[in-house]
Amino acid sequence: MKESKRLLLSGDEAIALAARDAGVALGAGYPGTPSTEILEAFAGYGGRAQWSPNEKVAMEVTIGAAFAGARALCTMKHVGLNVASDPLFTAAYTGVSGALIVVSADDPGMASSQNEQDNRRYAVAAGIPMLEPSDSQEAYDFMFAAIEISERWKIPVLFRVTTRVCHSYTVVQPHETAEPLRAASFERDIRGRVMIPPHARPAHRRLRQKLAAMQEWNESCRLNHIVEGSNSLGIITSGISFMHVREAAPDARVLKLGFTHPLPMNRIAQFAKSVGRCQVIEEGDPYLADAIRAAGIPVEGKPEIYRFGELDVPRVRRILSNDISPEPAKPPGKPPQLCDACYYRIVFESLRKRDCIVAGDIGCYTLGVLQPFEAMDTCVCMGASLGVGLGLRHVLPPDQARRVVSVIGDSTFLHTGINGLVEMVYNPPQTGHVLIILDNSTTAMTGHQEHPGTGRTLLHEPAGKVVIEDVARSLGIRRVHVIEPRSGTDDFDRLLAECLDSSELAVIIARRPCILIAKQLKQYEDQRCECPGASQAAGDCAIPGSPAPLSP
Repeated sequence: MKESKRLLLSGDEAIALAARDAGVALGAGYPGTPSTEILEAFAGYGGRAQWSPNEKVAMEVTIGAAFAGARALCTMKHVGLNVASDPLFTAAYTGVSGALIVVSADDPGMASSQNEQDNRRYAVAAGIPMLEPSDSQEAYDFMFAAIEISERWKIPVLFRVTTRVCHSYTVVQPHETAEPLRAASFERDIRGRVMIPPHARPAHRRLRQKLAAMQEWNESCRLNHIVEGSNSLGIITSGISFMHVREAAPDARVLKLGFTHPLPMNRIAQFAKSVGRCQVIEEGDPYLADAIRAAGIPVEGKPEIYRFGELDVPRVRRILSNDISPEPAKPPGKPPQLCDACYYRIVFESLRKRDCIVAGDIGCYTLGVLQPFEAMDTCVCMGASLGVGLGLRHVLPPDQARRVVSVIGDSTFLHTGINGLVEMVYNPPQTGHVLIILDNSTTAMTGHQEHPGTGRTLLHEPAGKVVIEDVARSLGIRRVHVIEPRSGTDDFDRLLAECLDSSELAVIIARRPCILIAKQLKQYEDQRCECPGASQAAGDCAIPGSPAPLSP
């Protein structure tokens, strides 16, 4: 038998390659570090991938594909699962006909996130199985295992990875042959798919029966294994922590868990009895330690100080020695900042000049909170700028309320900002409100991905386009302004002042393409114009925010 080619892949690339090789028919998600590259790589390998407006929609699209008997992949970062949790919890009840793999890319240490929630808890709350690879080879192999589990028990599977696994490169030996796509076909199952209470009650019982069967199967599952060593110290671990453990305690006996919900408690109990001291090593929450102790198995957890941030080899050594002394301070890094030529600077200068109370959002523009602007007062989650800003307007004294402004990006507006705009129209504050949409024609913070407002697909090919100002006007907002912020003029500042003074609902769309992709945008628009049947009207060839239409 010919040996397969060995590849050096990141965890994200390994997941994507496995999805292609396993015959995944559709991948959907929303870009978010550290998960973004999965769908980009999947598309690069020839898979069918698409960006959805948000993670909830992506989840629903892939649930539909899995209802039709196809294999589907849904990707997002950890906070994205908060958005997608509503359909996920019920999909655990309905089950799936094909396979549905939900990738949650967690971010311990918050390299690029607003929190470091541990999404292993979601597997327990939703009642779905969970796998955790520790390197790129396991990311590849575990994808096939996840599909096997999903199809065997007709249930979504949570595929939990972390930043270190997603972005680290290790050798992968892929399968010799890829599986073909399976023909999709819908079979009606009203009682199983329509979750009204009479159908949902027995569905919940079926779910718990599935979990019990999976737990029994997990006792001898190949995804868990023991690394032999001295019986004086036993370590139970999973994910990237396994790599740190092997270096920090090479002589220890290790139970490495890959299938981490439902846990193989009998196997864990046997392992704990076989060693003199049993320590659980895990990043984030004490998920494993809590569950194992709740089952009456005596193990040591980590001290509370190690709940924060990523683990590494020195920290694991400190845990094993029960060292709770203050950790050495990390050298300060260079803080991020807005690009020197970024037009956001003009917007934030104006907001600071007018002492606005700014309800901010998630994106590049969040950097407006830093010096020299310090022009952002809140940032909670995707789309929160509108709701938070409206809440401030409703309760503040009029002189303060009139200074409140919500600031959101174009991709974030289409992600979850539209609902906030509806709220603004439905429950307008007495002082009105001002929303600034910073439209740079891309999802910049995660690497310049497309979204429904760019008019291009994940592969930058022409697609339907949502026009933000049309959405605002369709809701009955009278003051809708589109402006291109430019240095050397006070046009934006004057417009902002006018809207603040009006005490009406106002939307200002500050539109100018991100300076980092201006060249690519022109190439995309040129390609659009060269497409057979494409409109050759000058207006159709213009980059939004450019001074004049571009000729084809």
